[in-house]
Amino acid sequence: MGKQITIRRGYDIKLEGAAEKKISDVAASDVIAVKPPDFPSVTPKLLVEPGDEVLAGQPIFFDKNRPDLRFASPVSGEIAEVVRGEKRRIMEIRIIPDKGGMRYVEFPKENPANMHRDDIVKRLLESGCWNYIRQRPYSLIANPDDTPKSIFVSCFDSAPLAPDLDYIKDFEPESLKTGLEVLAKLSADKVHLGLKPGQQEGDFPGTHCLNHHFFKGPHPAGNVGIQIHHIDPIEKGDTVWYVHLQDLLIIGRLFLEGRYRAERLVALTGSCATWPHYLRAMTGQRMSDLVGGRLKAEHSRVIQGNVLTGQTSSAEDFLSFYTNQITAIPEGDQPEFLGWLLPGFNKLSLSRTYLSWLFPNRTYNLDTNLHGEERAFVMSGQYDKVLPMNIYPVFLLKAILAKDIERMEALGIYEISEEDFALCEFVCTSKIEVQKIVAEGLEYVRLEG
Repeated sequence: MGKQITIRRGYDIKLEGAAEKKISDVAASDVIAVKPPDFPSVTPKLLVEPGDEVLAGQPIFFDKNRPDLRFASPVSGEIAEVVRGEKRRIMEIRIIPDKGGMRYVEFPKENPANMHRDDIVKRLLESGCWNYIRQRPYSLIANPDDTPKSIFVSCFDSAPLAPDLDYIKDFEPESLKTGLEVLAKLSADKVHLGLKPGQQEGDFPGTHCLNHHFFKGPHPAGNVGIQIHHIDPIEKGDTVWYVHLQDLLIIGRLFLEGRYRAERLVALTGSCATWPHYLRAMTGQRMSDLVGGRLKAEHSRVIQGNVLTGQTSSAEDFLSFYTNQITAIPEGDQPEFLGWLLPGFNKLSLSRTYLSWLFPNRTYNLDTNLHGEERAFVMSGQYDKVLPMNIYPVFLLKAILAKDIERMEALGIYEISEEDFALCEFVCTSKIEVQKIVAEGLEYVRLEG
């Protein structure tokens, strides 16, 4: 039996447009794209050229700095083009999928419980599935030469309008079980599962060595970084790996089916979605095929991810490698008469400026309006109320801005990621881009270290 942990600091942002538990199958786009910018710190080197034929699961590029990291095509078909940006940086590798059915690179079907760890690592690297395993600190693809002190899987997502992972996992119990067995071999039996109240240990079958921990409380209780902080904190020199539950299902399929099948359930959410529900889609699908005809109005913000940590997208974009949610909310570019001076009965406020605190279960139709401009830090203690970590967030941010590595380390830079500070940015009176500062700080420490 694992720990029972109650998170008291945080906040659940209740928005309109939660996904209904229904699924629509999305036909393969006429073009699928793999986007190297989805992988921070990776310098891509191509293995294919336009006109080449590829199979699903066939590597199409690798990392120049770590050649064993290979990135596979999610579909079979023909390489259409390589889209480059500034300084010839590779932005997209576009593939025209086969119309007569998917062709796969075939891998042996094996039970990972009976395999040696080195063979599992080799299989994951060959198939491109290794890239679903990430590490803290820095939130990068894990180094296959390392042995982590533990591996974490958060079995629930507490972000606004997040997909219901219980609903998703129940479609593939065998893939989940196999994926957990893979992690047990990789971590020398140190796998930690973060569960919420109502979930049962028996819902996550696998090896006898799984450690189940129950987290009760508001967002960000479901963030893997918060769970790591409370279970197995990261110190300088430590490495902890983590895997998203949907990515774990893809890893499980590799060993069960002998194929890299990069299919996932993407939650279409938000008040601007005509029917919020789940879409069965392939990684790299064109966004126009996912949201086209499914939005109430053209003038809306489409986000890959949730409203706190997601990236603004467009119809011409493609579904990113780690995306499990699409959120559509109103674009907040309309002027507001008198602004915060109006009573604001339908406005959300954590500081009790408005009356939302009297209606804790009300859902809101929020837009992207910042309601203010960036200004100097205000020492209000707002960050501490929503960050359930034993660190001093404002002092850490100031150390990052000063590029003081020694002070950053003392204040816990290795334990954090941008998503852990997302609520701090949401409540910030000063409208400071907190997540951007954290990302820059982590990159600076990584490069200087």
